Amino acid sequence: MSRAAVFDALHGRDNDPWSVLTSPYEREKYAATLRSLSRPHYGATLEIGCSIGAMTVELALRSDRVVAVDVSAVALAAASERCAGRGVAFVRTEVPEGWPPGTFDLIVLSEVLYFLTAEEVTACARSAVDGLAPEGEIVLVNWLGETDTPLTGEAAAECFIDAARKAGLAAYRDTRTPFYRIDRLTEAARQAPG
Repeated sequence: MSRAAVFDALHGRDNDPWSVLTSPYEREKYAATLRSLSRPHYGATLEIGCSIGAMTVELALRSDRVVAVDVSAVALAAASERCAGRGVAFVRTEVPEGWPPGTFDLIVLSEVLYFLTAEEVTACARSAVDGLAPEGEIVLVNWLGETDTPLTGEAAAECFIDAARKAGLAAYRDTRTPFYRIDRLTEAARQAPG
């Protein structure tokens, strides 16, 4: 079964399969993710794996333009409704093959990388680096608990960071809790000393 079919079925059975709208864990994680952003506002933002648009709403408040991507048409329908009138463009595609074109000041990959293989994560890192505007940043959020996915959150984060470093980005561990980690990546040449 394709990933699109799996995630369409998941969202078809439950309109909020990860309880992102009601879970205290999710609210705290979203708040921590927003705190990790280095700027109050961004021109263009890309969100990979937007699901039903809970984080997308928040990113739209801090961006001139948001492109939000998910593999599930069912999830995107809910996200589109949630974000109506906020200037968000939704794209149904699967990364890394369908990485959206364009240049972005902020790229967010929240709890999506561990659904991919190591090769796909590496390809996503290359695409993200290629699509990152000068002085832009990439934010990764990864669950650290057990998964039944191709990679653990820890392995997915390290795989992405390793590929991005090879392409010239520097990584900063922004937040680590027992449940998730947030990493921020920027151009190495623009790092502050120390």
